[in-house]
Amino acid sequence: MQQSGPTQQNGPIPARNTAPPAPRQRRSSRPRPAQPEPVPDEPIALMIVGARDSGRGGVLGALLDSAGPLLDRPDDSYLVVTYGHSRDVCAYVPGNRQPQPFTPPPPGEESGARPPRRIELTLPNPLLRHFALIDTPDAEHLSAAGTRILLDAANRGGAVLYVVSAGHELLPAEVTLIAELHRAGVELFFALTPAADGTWGDGTIETAISDARDAVIAAVPATSDAGWHTVDPAVADTAYLRRALIEWSGLEGLERASYNPPVPPGSGRVVRVAADAERSGWTERLDDMIRTNTQLVRQRLAIEIANIHLRCVQEIVFGGGCPGLPGALDRETAALSLSAVAECDAAVEKIIDDLLELVLEEPATEAARRRVIAAVRDGFADDRAARDLERVLLVTNTGGVATVAGEGAVAALAAYQTPGIPRPLPGLGIGLSGACYTYWRHPANRDNNRARSWLQLAIRGVELELLREVSRRFEAVQRSLAAVLTDAVDHGILLS
Repeated sequence: MQQSGPTQQNGPIPARNTAPPAPRQRRSSRPRPAQPEPVPDEPIALMIVGARDSGRGGVLGALLDSAGPLLDRPDDSYLVVTYGHSRDVCAYVPGNRQPQPFTPPPPGEESGARPPRRIELTLPNPLLRHFALIDTPDAEHLSAAGTRILLDAANRGGAVLYVVSAGHELLPAEVTLIAELHRAGVELFFALTPAADGTWGDGTIETAISDARDAVIAAVPATSDAGWHTVDPAVADTAYLRRALIEWSGLEGLERASYNPPVPPGSGRVVRVAADAERSGWTERLDDMIRTNTQLVRQRLAIEIANIHLRCVQEIVFGGGCPGLPGALDRETAALSLSAVAECDAAVEKIIDDLLELVLEEPATEAARRRVIAAVRDGFADDRAARDLERVLLVTNTGGVATVAGEGAVAALAAYQTPGIPRPLPGLGIGLSGACYTYWRHPANRDNNRARSWLQLAIRGVELELLREVSRRFEAVQRSLAAVLTDAVDHGILLS
């Protein structure tokens, strides 16, 4: 077995009682792995996007051999359909650590309860072995925050099937969304469905799809290479569309495996520290980068929170009023949590890269980076001040902010939850409690002035708690990363 420590090459090995005493070493209370755990493949998913009257639900049902809509759900909830041996439905609601049973509200009746962020449906359909299918909120009602949430899910899923009905004129919100999806590098497919009267407009299917394609290209010229398919839910003939989607999923899986191997090359090799690492000033560099990035991230998030306040005031005055306030604020906080996590992760990865450049003898490989990230995350478990970093900030109906800790609580807030490359920081989510929806949807509480006062209190609470969480996370990274690099410099090799 290959040894990671030094061995004596020449001369007899000294007897045990003549060897010099080894220096005392700091030992973690938890053993560190010899190499990082393999990275799970992030599941491939197809987002089905379109306007309310586009026939989106019929396309989803046709792909899964269903005669009608799969499931009635709240407008703001994402429906994630995955493969399972039997039909099962569960809902993920902010504030709960475990999935909850889901019962659709009666037709035509709006429920006063808080809608789930995500509803998961499992079906024994063979198409779902290739990729998951995700039905999204109506495209024309997506705000800037809703678009941010959809783009995040689409980037991780890989592709979007945009559904357009015959004769439909794209709304400005749809044009913006299609352009954003293309700019994000998401694979785009288009499906044309019959109009509301079941016809293909004034002409044949060929002229209908030609007119629809020309209209989309005129609005977003970059989509000229996207594939187009016709889907009539009444006929449920989706053979060509299925074939194209399965072909895409196979290529997507190969591409993901190539740039994200489960175990990167060189995971088990010894990573040596530079001879002058102790004099490189890495500790001062770490302190400076932590302080600078903490301030920058906090400033950016504070500006974003101020903009959220303005948009929600506009929702109260010019939009859905008091009943629409909880949904608008929940979307905004969901997008805010995505921004906060992305900002913190990017800053920490940059800190790790810069310090490894100072400390290591050779440029850091992806395997070395993953080992350090895993060691930093492992160090959080030994740090009492960092054991509850994975948490949810939950806005209450009094305008306060409660915390719910745990991985399950954070997972319940995602529109599309998947494993992926290990991140340097635990998850963080923000959402509204069910009591907020119940309170502001009640007719007796529809007072715009009270709603604005409550909004100001809630926004201030979210700002204080979120900025405090940002500082805690960077402080935890500083302690854990300093311990990892100190061990490496003391021993001459990367121990993690």
